[in-house]
Amino acid sequence: MKLALHWRILIGLLAGIILGLVLNSCGGAIWSALGVNDPAAYLSAAPPPAGEADPNASAGIGAAAARLLIKLNELVARLFLNALRFIAVPIILFSLVVAVGGITDMRRLGRVGARTAALFATTLLISILIGLTIANVVRPGNAIPGETRDQIAASQAGAIASRVQAAGTTSMWDYLASLIPVNPFEALARADMMQVVVFAVVLGLALTLIPRERAGPVLAVFDGLTDAILALVGVIMRAAPVGAFALITPVVADLGLGLLQALLAYCLCVIGGLLVILFVLYPAVLRILTPMPVGRFFRGMAPALLVAFTSSSSAATLPVTIQRVRDKLGIPEDVTSFVCSLGTTINMDGTALMQSIAAIFIAQLYGVDLTIGQQAVIMLTASLAALGSPGIPSGSIVMLIVVLQSVKLPVEGVGIVLAVDRILDMCRTVINVAGDALACVVVAHTEGELPAAPASAAAPESPAGD
Repeated sequence: MKLALHWRILIGLLAGIILGLVLNSCGGAIWSALGVNDPAAYLSAAPPPAGEADPNASAGIGAAAARLLIKLNELVARLFLNALRFIAVPIILFSLVVAVGGITDMRRLGRVGARTAALFATTLLISILIGLTIANVVRPGNAIPGETRDQIAASQAGAIASRVQAAGTTSMWDYLASLIPVNPFEALARADMMQVVVFAVVLGLALTLIPRERAGPVLAVFDGLTDAILALVGVIMRAAPVGAFALITPVVADLGLGLLQALLAYCLCVIGGLLVILFVLYPAVLRILTPMPVGRFFRGMAPALLVAFTSSSSAATLPVTIQRVRDKLGIPEDVTSFVCSLGTTINMDGTALMQSIAAIFIAQLYGVDLTIGQQAVIMLTASLAALGSPGIPSGSIVMLIVVLQSVKLPVEGVGIVLAVDRILDMCRTVINVAGDALACVVVAHTEGELPAAPASAAAPESPAGD
């Protein structure tokens, strides 16, 4: 198909959504027709309890074929997501070492770091203000009856227990102390992105302290490894349409429209806020601070944003983000590597907006009137929690509990948010990734390194998506 990569990914997404909706509405009838009365037990191949008849004894070849297709879909989804995660840690390590170690002017590194942090902080605070404003004006918590609230919370009680425990065992001081890894190789093995960033920056700085003739060969090796990883990105992205289909189908099939309708007001508030960030705040920043056309920015980043949507992981999307920013937006490699890698760990505008709306939503749900001071605490805590949110699917739910605890709101409300968090997590990951790319453009322009129209961006995209 002679279509650009982002169109092929979008087709895969739409096909998965349609199939997921069909399975959600007709799945029970399909399994019954195939002779399966307990689909969960059949899919897990669990034997019936002792002394009880097998409810799936009449399942035949059709049921076995359906189970095979489901398992194949799960395999494809896991392979695609694992392939993205497989190259996420190496690309952070290799590219950041080259970016920091290759800078001979420490003042430039300081400028890039300060401008990046300032932009991240500014958009983060504006995003939280947007979320608080929408939640206070729309008041989504008032749209859900108490009975529905209790039912949804009870259904998610098991899922929330581990998250409450995780939130209660980690303080902000512990998080700050853990930024420097005791064993950097263990941090690499655990894929602790923040510790990997610190290790890479420190290693890059150390290379600037030794003679250039000795640091040069090391930087050349890391530079070559960076190019090799980015070449792998191109190969993996050929499978992105299939991966998008495999990832989205079970999400829609499990979630369905019924739960979305019950929490429709909350979902619309979060999605509406995210759209304001993506199509109002970011284009405004782009127009005010850079000469880059908004259309060119979104065309260049479209495949990365779609991968972010399907993977729900800014860390897994990082290799694609770096490739698109460098090759399609024309941003220098050192700026791209530094800003994108840092942004994956601390730039979470979409997460901060969700946490601010969710906190107000839960307060309204349980009839708690928050004062201006308490909402200011939510704003501060959401800012800090966004910095500590891991770039993995639903990683921000643990930090949301910290936000709720800061103003003594019932943490049971997280179970209600968790019920629809998978689809909202996909949406806010798009914002997080777009924010990283935006910061690259702004920082490159302030450094006088933003080209007018790189040849790679002007050229038509190949069917393989370059």
